[in-house]
Amino acid sequence: MAGIYIHIPFCKQACHYCDFHFSTSLKNRDELLDCLIKELILRKDELANETIETIYFGGGTPSLLAIGEIELLINIIRQYYEVIDQPEITLEANPDDLSEDRIKLLSLSPVNRLSIGIQSFFEEDLKMMNRAHNAEEAKNCLSMAIRHFDNITIDLIYGVPNMSNKRWKENLQIAFDFGINHISSYALTVEPKTALDTFIRKGKYPAPEEKVAREHFEILVNETEKKGFVHYEISNFGKPNYFSQHNTSYWLGKKYIGIGPSAHSFNKSHRSWNIANNNKYIKEIQASKLPNEKEKLSIEDRFNEYLMTGLRTIWGLSLSKIKEDFGESNYLKLMLNSQKFIDEGLLIIETDSIDHKILKTTKKGKFLADGLASDLFII
Repeated sequence: MAGIYIHIPFCKQACHYCDFHFSTSLKNRDELLDCLIKELILRKDELANETIETIYFGGGTPSLLAIGEIELLINIIRQYYEVIDQPEITLEANPDDLSEDRIKLLSLSPVNRLSIGIQSFFEEDLKMMNRAHNAEEAKNCLSMAIRHFDNITIDLIYGVPNMSNKRWKENLQIAFDFGINHISSYALTVEPKTALDTFIRKGKYPAPEEKVAREHFEILVNETEKKGFVHYEISNFGKPNYFSQHNTSYWLGKKYIGIGPSAHSFNKSHRSWNIANNNKYIKEIQASKLPNEKEKLSIEDRFNEYLMTGLRTIWGLSLSKIKEDFGESNYLKLMLNSQKFIDEGLLIIETDSIDHKILKTTKKGKFLADGLASDLFII
C-alpha cells in the first residue's frame, strides 16, 4: 500500500508563521496544473508494484483549485496507478474558500475527507497570524461542512502569545460542539525568515513561551481524552475510525510520492524532494525532466527516522523490528540509552496485542517526544 501527495503551491496571502513553499501569484496556475498531471504520468513506474490507498491535496491552499481540476488529477491517478476502490482522499481547505455550494459539490466528488485550516476561532489570533478568514467564517464553514461531510479534521494552533488557558479551552470546546471527529493541533513555532520571525526580532510581537505551549498541550491532551479522542500521534487526535490514513502511512514508513514543487517522496531506501520554485519546476517538467534531488538513506538515517516517527505515535517502537532491521548492537545501544528516560517516567516498555515489546512515550513524555528521539539517535 502507498500514498500520493499533491502540493498546490498557491495562497491568497501569506500567513505570518508559515514557511511552506507557496506563491501568492496565480499567474502560472494553468501551466502548473498541466505539470502536476505530467509529473504524475512521468512517475507512474515508481509505484508500479503498489496499490494506492490514500491521496492527499496539500499546500499552499488546494481549495483554490476548481472542483473539476481536483477531479481531473484524481482521474489521472486512477488511470495510471492501481488504486483501491475507496481510497481516503483528503483536501486541505481554508474557511474562506468553502461556500455551501462549493462544499456540496465537493461532497459529490471523490474527495471524502476535508482538512480545514481553522487555526483559531478568535479574531485576535487570526489577525496576528494574518489568516485570510475571520472568526465568523471559521464557524460558518464548519456549520455547512458537517452537513455534507462526516470525515472532517481541523487545524488549531496553541502556544500563541496572549492566548490564555481559558481562551484555548474555548477554542477546543467550539470544535467539540461542532462534533468534529479529528483535530490536528500544533504549537506556534517561529521559523526563520518568516514574517513572525521578523516581527519578534524587531520587538513588534512577543515570542512564544514554552511554558504556555506546555500548559496548552496538557489542556489539549486532557480535554480531547474526555471527549473520546485517541491521541494517536503527538499532534493528532482522532476518534476511533477517524485517524488520518494518509499521515499514518507516513509514520508507519509506507511508500509515498510527492507531486508538485517542494513535495517529498519516500520509497523506504531513498528520499527525494522536488525543487521549491514554481518556475523552475514548470520548466523542468515541460522538458520531461524530474526536478528533484535524491538521497540514499543509510542504516543510521533509517534508524533515526524510525525513532522520530515511532516515538510520536501510540504504536511506539517495535523492539523486535529494531533488532531485525538495524542489528543487535543498535538494539542494545537503544536499550542502554533509553533506560534513563524510563527511570524518569518519560518512556515505557509495553507488550502489544501480538506479544511484541514496544518502547513508547508515557503521557508525561509525549510533549518531549522529539527531544527524546533526538537524544536516542545514532550520530
